[in-house]
Amino acid sequence: MDVHWRAPAGLHTTAARLPVEGELASFGGATGWLNSPPLEPPGLRGRVVLVSFWTYTCVNWLRQLPYLRAWAEKYDGHGLTVVGVHTPEFGFEHDPDQVRWAVETMRIGYPVAIDSDYAIWRAFGNHYWPALYFADAEGKLRHHYFGEGEYRQSEMVIQQLLTDAGASGVGTGVVTPNPGGVEAAADWPSLRSPENYTGYERTEGFASPGGLVPGRVTGYTTPPDLRLNQWALAGSWTAGEEAATLEQAGGQLTARFHARDLNLVLSPGQAAGGEVGFQVRLDGQRPGAAHGTDTDARGHGTVSEPRLYQLIRQRGPVVDRTAEITFADPGIQAYAFTFG
Repeated sequence: MDVHWRAPAGLHTTAARLPVEGELASFGGATGWLNSPPLEPPGLRGRVVLVSFWTYTCVNWLRQLPYLRAWAEKYDGHGLTVVGVHTPEFGFEHDPDQVRWAVETMRIGYPVAIDSDYAIWRAFGNHYWPALYFADAEGKLRHHYFGEGEYRQSEMVIQQLLTDAGASGVGTGVVTPNPGGVEAAADWPSLRSPENYTGYERTEGFASPGGLVPGRVTGYTTPPDLRLNQWALAGSWTAGEEAATLEQAGGQLTARFHARDLNLVLSPGQAAGGEVGFQVRLDGQRPGAAHGTDTDARGHGTVSEPRLYQLIRQRGPVVDRTAEITFADPGIQAYAFTFG
């Protein structure tokens, strides 16, 4: 099951007729809290609660974040509490210091429960990043939404629940963020490449001769041609369950894709100095104006934190392209490609 799921266009719920879907589950399994003391449903009675399940490298959630920030700011005074539940996907996301760094860097001001043991995830019966759960002022779950999009509908649900709770001046207008970088909405009409992982547990489309060898240092080569949505390694790598780790300097990762944006979740891993330089080439050339927010026009970038890096953002027509990423130092870990 693909955990980063986007609901199909046309999925609607009438805000005026929201069924009761259950009770707001406990946050008692949190392993820590940021921006707030611990919260529980009884202490939130009288307020509408929006619970957002996220993990900080998820591009689908990153594109939802501008709306969460805007709703928290707009409706806090009317009785809305947004609670972010950070449930990790990758091993490094279990580190509370990394979650704290993400909250600060991404300007998240609402309460965040750190759910490193998946206790809150299980309490809600959740299966997706991102996922939204809407509870009324009596602690009843009234709506949910999985994936990004449908922001107008979600805000109408918030407005309805606040109005039902007796809030005044809520209004009917909706927020219109204009985010940039990795938070910008995907170019859905041109997107033909799905998310893919580089660890042996979940990867697809690996094209280096001999296939991906689990758990052992292996020399790989890139085939002369890649088909759309295939990828390959070159150099000495170890393929783990979650990530591919470079063992010698100069290793490469190549992918054939069709999307405006190419992102890659990377960690410096055990690299000396905690930083690794890299260069991206697009169809064998410097990316120029097609560089991402984490690369320059020459394709140069630096991995200094375990996070999602935007390598390419095409400015012109979107066609099949081949990206080749070369890493200067060993120790780098590549986890997942995402697209936009």
